[in-house]
Amino acid sequence: MVLFFYLKEFVIQGIISRSESKDYYVFSEKDHSLIRCSLKGKFKKDFNLKKDKLFNRDFASVGDLVLYDLNDDGTGVIYEILPRKNFLSRKAIKTRGASFRGERLEQIIASNIDNVFIVTSTLEPDFNNKTLDRFLVACESAHIKTNIIINKTDLAEELSVKAWAELYKKIGYRVFLTSALDSTGVNDLFKYLKGKKNLFWGQSGVGKSTLLNLFYPDLNLKVGEISNYTSKGTHTTVTSVMIFVGDETYIIDTPGVREIDPFGIRKEDLGHYFIEFENYMRECKFNTCTHHHEPGCKVINAVEKGDISEERYDSYLRILETVEKDMNF
Repeated sequence: MVLFFYLKEFVIQGIISRSESKDYYVFSEKDHSLIRCSLKGKFKKDFNLKKDKLFNRDFASVGDLVLYDLNDDGTGVIYEILPRKNFLSRKAIKTRGASFRGERLEQIIASNIDNVFIVTSTLEPDFNNKTLDRFLVACESAHIKTNIIINKTDLAEELSVKAWAELYKKIGYRVFLTSALDSTGVNDLFKYLKGKKNLFWGQSGVGKSTLLNLFYPDLNLKVGEISNYTSKGTHTTVTSVMIFVGDETYIIDTPGVREIDPFGIRKEDLGHYFIEFENYMRECKFNTCTHHHEPGCKVINAVEKGDISEERYDSYLRILETVEKDMNF
């Protein structure tokens, strides 16, 4: 027993901050300094033995709790990845030349997250509720607390912005209206970050990095511009990165995306991730109801009565059309 406790003193734990090529950067548990680490060879060996190895392309992700050994030169070797309490993912971009079974892999964005903030904008790029709903489905399927930020409120009509905000508040989401130009809503948002691991996710150009620079000026995150050709944002953050900002608070800045496809969702399960459907789904005539064409569907009835918004139901139908395409089951 004495030997056991003696050895435990030398266990070093950390949190993966980012990965670059074959290197991982890990926050030291003692002082939050960054340690450049490699993965022990056993991870690649275990990966090659898995029957479902085509399902997932990630060994470890930002936010993972890991155990590592220190080398004499100050670098480290990760020898264990601790179990995740949650993780956020999406369908990865199609791999050129891949077979059908391997066409759409799961790309893990980050793990062990307390809060997700989905950032949208009123204009430049235009607010798109269909895209927002896809982000929400991905977060709901991961069972992570999700919030919505509607940024650049200075660029749009107040009534239009408030209408969308009220729609999502009614469903049950916390919605923040912000403007980096005059700092509107920034203080209200800031207080929800403290003591948490917070992930900011959204399309390119919506202002994630600009907002984060307002909260924490020392971050100096790169800010993108809007492409004149596509009217969409340009990519500035190229990989997810976790940043420690003090008071046990972490920020995960993610690459802006043009499109989002949730991973691993079946048609009969999609309705569970539209949270306002829940009470009505229980009363559907068929327990495998997809809420599309089945007789006795209480969700369709709720839409017709105005209890579920037509905008959200239309998003549901659009996702339903593509949810199982290129999936590996």
